[in-house]
Amino acid sequence: MNFVADESLEEQVVAHLRQAGHQVFYVAEMEPGVSDDVVLERANQAGALLITGDRDFGELVFRAGRVTAGVILVRLAGVSPGSKADIVVTDLEQHAGQIHGAFTVISPGRVRIRHRLL
Repeated sequence: MNFVADESLEEQVVAHLRQAGHQVFYVAEMEPGVSDDVVLERANQAGALLITGDRDFGELVFRAGRVTAGVILVRLAGVSPGSKADIVVTDLEQHAGQIHGAFTVISPGRVRIRHRLL
């Protein structure tokens, strides 16, 4: 899968996604400090899923009606970066067929997938 990883995502999670064979454009490496609007636009231009730890993207998708290829919100506070990386990769592999075009939340022991109503 192709991802744009927001700079709020730990570098270890990005590295683990890359090791699992995913293509990841990491904002912290390429365009640090850009706005959420620009990050979402980069993901849309690339046809990539956006993966982030920033809840503000929910506002852009649901309240502002921004169209997206899919957003994955990682809500794993208190989990070590190594464990977080394992959880994210495993959950994405298990739900790969469901996350495109959806707003997905990965939290401890649970994955919620919400498709936008158009």
